[in-house]
Amino acid sequence: MNGSLDTSSKVETIRLKRGPAGLGFNIVGGLDQQYVYNDSGIYVSKIKEDGAAGQDGRLQEGDKILSINGAVLEGRTHKAVVDLFRTAGEEVELHIQKKESHHMNGSTGSESEHQSPASILGLLAVLTGAAAILFYIYRRRA
Repeated sequence: MNGSLDTSSKVETIRLKRGPAGLGFNIVGGLDQQYVYNDSGIYVSKIKEDGAAGQDGRLQEGDKILSINGAVLEGRTHKAVVDLFRTAGEEVELHIQKKESHHMNGSTGSESEHQSPASILGLLAVLTGAAAILFYIYRRRA
């Protein structure tokens, strides 16, 4: 896989009204500053809680912004996209691709359903230790 987001990701339309502090989020990426390997897309890097996006709640860090007011962002430089956002007006319509909540190598479950081998081994060690202690206590009482 080339590192780009899976095309089966959920796409949403989000309309935001610019507040006193702007739209309330930061972006990364672009043709000249790829954030994801082999992907010139624009991604949300930070949501400001008191900004328009933070108060709305639907836009999340890691979401890919596909277009703003109908202007497709793929293949544009970071500066060109920043300029689009600055001149977008008071109300903007974003088409976004939601951040994947699963591993990119084929799994379809959420990350919380998967544990690394190290954490599984750690859990097994704790359980084995607890079983040994219980066995020791049982043997001493017998």
